[in-house]
Amino acid sequence: MKLAIIGYGKMGKVIEKVALNRGHEIVLKIDQDNVDLLQKGELNGAEAAIEFSRPESAVDNILACFQHNLPVAVGTTGWYEHWEKVKSECESKKGAIVAATNFSVGVNLFFELNKKLAELMSKRDEYTAKVEETHHTEKLDSPSGTAITIAEGLIEKHSLYQNWENQQTEKNTTLDIISYREAGVPGTHTVTYDSPIDQISISHKAKNREGFALGAVLAAEFLNGKTGIYQMKDVLNF
Repeated sequence: MKLAIIGYGKMGKVIEKVALNRGHEIVLKIDQDNVDLLQKGELNGAEAAIEFSRPESAVDNILACFQHNLPVAVGTTGWYEHWEKVKSECESKKGAIVAATNFSVGVNLFFELNKKLAELMSKRDEYTAKVEETHHTEKLDSPSGTAITIAEGLIEKHSLYQNWENQQTEKNTTLDIISYREAGVPGTHTVTYDSPIDQISISHKAKNREGFALGAVLAAEFLNGKTGIYQMKDVLNF
């Protein structure tokens, strides 16, 4: 496939490496200096785009892809308050999108494991749950989009929890998300259930950025020839 990379930072460069290794061609690299090419539709024959930019730029980039019939896999987080607008534009323009808080195959397996564990723990009121996430200091949003997805999956399957807050609370029906920022950490997410007699935890620790990049390229491959709104569970056929 001919791919466009929107956001040519650290992630963009790893995506380029993974895509080339899978036999794809990078025909367009968009950053803040040439974003006008995307807005004008000067796409150099790109068949799909992978968007890893910044929260304040993501929505405009996504809408430009819809405008120019370019399927897009979006890994940027921190913009989801605009999801309804993006969804509406995708439907009206007959666009195609995979928007994921985390493209890693391992993390998406972790999402499913988290929901199954929450379903089991819902019957055990002696356990209290919390979510912890640690990322590099350049991470702009807090909590991470991945942590939010984990929290929402837990709340969906657990009868006690009704909402989440990005702090430690004493509210029985609120799931705590605790965020840490440390230099050089690609991303670690842990769900812990604690009781007076024991503790159960599941955790995912990224070793590098290549897992995220591979998932993004898989998503772009999945979108080839499609229209509509998809999730990573569609890409991975869960």
